[in-house]
Amino acid sequence: MSDDTTLPDRLSVNPKSPHYNEEVLKRDIGVRFDGRERKDVEEYCVSEGWIRVAVGKTVDRHGNPLTIKLNGKVEPYFRDTASG
Repeated sequence: MSDDTTLPDRLSVNPKSPHYNEEVLKRDIGVRFDGRERKDVEEYCVSEGWIRVAVGKTVDRHGNPLTIKLNGKVEPYFRDTASG
């Protein structure tokens, strides 16, 4: 990732995921989903138009949160870009 203002097409907060990127996650990232800001996004994909969100506090047998996939328009952005 050479440009500081470009987010990847797909990003995950799970370190075990191949789409995890620690350097990008160090910045404050926001995700708008169908025009509404979501703060509970575990993973997103802009080109395929989906996000994964946790289902309450439910976890699987490995301790990972159970997630559901929601389809719609995904718009990730850096929150700190607008302020500075």
